[in-house]
Amino acid sequence: MKKVKNICCLGAGYVGGPTMSAIALKCPEIKVTVVDLNAERIADWNSDDLNKLPIYEPGLAEVVDQARGKNLFFSTDVDSAISAADMIFIAVNTPTKTYGEGKGMAADLKFVELCARQIAEISTNDKIIVEKSTLPVRTAQTLQTILDSNGNGVNFEVLSNPEFLAEGTAIEDLLFSDRVLIGGQQTPSGKEAIQSLVDVYAHWLSPKQILTTNVWSSELSKLTANAFLAQRISSINALSALCEATEANVDEVALAIGTDSRIGPKFLKASVGFGGSCFQKDILNLVYLCRHFNLPEVANYWEQVVIMNDHQKYRFAKRIITSLFNTVNGKKISFLGWAFKKDTNDTRESAAIYVAESLIEDGAEIHVYDPKVSEVKIKADMRYLWELNGLSEEKIKQKLAQIFTYNKPMEAVYKSHAVAVLTEWDEFVDYDWTTIYKNMYKPAFVFDGRNILDTEKMSAIGFQIKGVGK
Repeated sequence: MKKVKNICCLGAGYVGGPTMSAIALKCPEIKVTVVDLNAERIADWNSDDLNKLPIYEPGLAEVVDQARGKNLFFSTDVDSAISAADMIFIAVNTPTKTYGEGKGMAADLKFVELCARQIAEISTNDKIIVEKSTLPVRTAQTLQTILDSNGNGVNFEVLSNPEFLAEGTAIEDLLFSDRVLIGGQQTPSGKEAIQSLVDVYAHWLSPKQILTTNVWSSELSKLTANAFLAQRISSINALSALCEATEANVDEVALAIGTDSRIGPKFLKASVGFGGSCFQKDILNLVYLCRHFNLPEVANYWEQVVIMNDHQKYRFAKRIITSLFNTVNGKKISFLGWAFKKDTNDTRESAAIYVAESLIEDGAEIHVYDPKVSEVKIKADMRYLWELNGLSEEKIKQKLAQIFTYNKPMEAVYKSHAVAVLTEWDEFVDYDWTTIYKNMYKPAFVFDGRNILDTEKMSAIGFQIKGVGK
């Protein structure tokens, strides 16, 4: 069995950057090179100022600082990195298709296919190819077909090694994983490739933490895991609407059912809805696959998880509008948080985007503060959504003029008609809410989309506070 000495990762994003940094830290004898065509992103990864890393994750800067320049490298020289590697991770983006067959549901695999073709063209020696991006089941077969057609006599083994990282705790998830999943062909050469990757992770994980399966089970397990987690969130959010109608408290309901050992307490936090790059994309992909294999009832079941999540966002926005006397036209609505969750600067599918869309459509001014998300990113998120919806450039500019961003939270909430908490950043709990109340229009509303504020304390100040499911 060949010992891995040189690893290349295609893609320096939210998966590739942290994962390769952790592998480099724990495997000092292996050279790890992360490559990306985005020169600006690579420059940020190489910056002496660790605050400029393109991804914010607690603990990431420290890991990069320890390994970078020793056995961890970031480069735009893709061809050289591929040529030198024994093992190549594919960690490029696999967004939901916005065109053609499967539009709105299927995963867009064009970047993965381009990676496979580039690997096939350049390689002159045997390599292990590792799927790290979230991919539909049977993608490995497509990759194998492309790789085997290179005509150079090179042997490729394709493995599936899905990531199970939660943004905000990615470094902890990598260094203290509850499990790593590796799938491969159950042939002698396939099993040998699996063992090569097992040996990499065995530098810091025990055998019990490393699960091996066939490649198809591994690919499907990632989609299934995200679907189950998202299902729990949509389930408790569906009940939050009933709690509001019946004057029950969704946190108390969640506690009551979460103490049942068969259910457990995790992912039962009612909120304005889940976001991020994975949950919605993976469920829609699962729905598409089920329909492709003529399983309409299964597809409809999983699609309802996404439908419920979308409903929760727009229900939250509607609650703001109706509470503010059925109109927010010309009113200042302050957003605390734009990232889809705390401890990350990732905004993909953030609930804040869709709540803002609804309120702007009703004429509101949106004033945003997020400790890690820039004005450029916030406006780019809205522009992308409106372009996707087919709005003209003139209309987009008009709507963007209704968005204001701040570097200080007190400026964002000054003289606002309502505050909406859209991200559960810890700092929001410790704000001087008494001063905020004094500087807001009365009645002063707070819509707690993450249920992180002390309702009794806020009400005592004078706020009309409306939490999800309360």
